[in-house]
Amino acid sequence: MVFCGGFLLALSLAFSGVSALSLDVKGRMTIPTRYRDELLARSQGALALVESDDGCLLLMAQSLWAEKVALFSSDDRDAERRRFWMGLSDTPEMDAQGRVLINPVLREGAHIQRDVILLGVGELFEIWDASALELHKQAVRQRKRGGSAM
Repeated sequence: MVFCGGFLLALSLAFSGVSALSLDVKGRMTIPTRYRDELLARSQGALALVESDDGCLLLMAQSLWAEKVALFSSDDRDAERRRFWMGLSDTPEMDAQGRVLINPVLREGAHIQRDVILLGVGELFEIWDASALELHKQAVRQRKRGGSAM
């Protein structure tokens, strides 16, 4: 519960926390069991995977993806957003063992190797290459200190 503008609001941030994972030889990532039921309930089995312009992949319910895409305008000011959210996206399925195949094109675009970090960030997950996340965190911390990023 969060107090906002005189009102008590219920936040449903089901996805939070960090998990260190490894992709298997086929490029599949196993969703941790603590997230599986909620992810399946929210997605009704329909997932969306998007390459983010932050350098990671975003995993979410396909319905959330559709809501976000519907907000884009058709003019040129949203061309970059459409390219990432529509063009650089996939609709993977979760198998019975809780594994999701990460599309090789999206893996390459996010520089994802074998070791990944799954971050629960509210409505969705960020999937980072472990090394890339460390560099991203260093750059953010450097910016916050007022220096230039590495």
